[in-house]
Amino acid sequence: MPGRKDPGPSVKDKDKYEALRREGASKEKAARIANTPNASAKGGHAEKYEGRTRDELYEQAGKVGIEGRSDMTRDELIDALRNH
Repeated sequence: MPGRKDPGPSVKDKDKYEALRREGASKEKAARIANTPNASAKGGHAEKYEGRTRDELYEQAGKVGIEGRSDMTRDELIDALRNH
């Protein structure tokens, strides 16, 4: 590719970097993604809300800042967490 510049030795996956740049990503964003192992892998490692106790849900709701959680039922906590 004419005018193509080598992103430098700090970029681990140069092909991924170049593809992201062609798609319009900034140099910083492209480098960050290209240097992240399994950047395309999705999460999905958290336990499902249905498998948690009300106390666990209450604690999680507190971590994400859901107000009024002390008056919520288990099902209401699940809804609040999903819609947060």
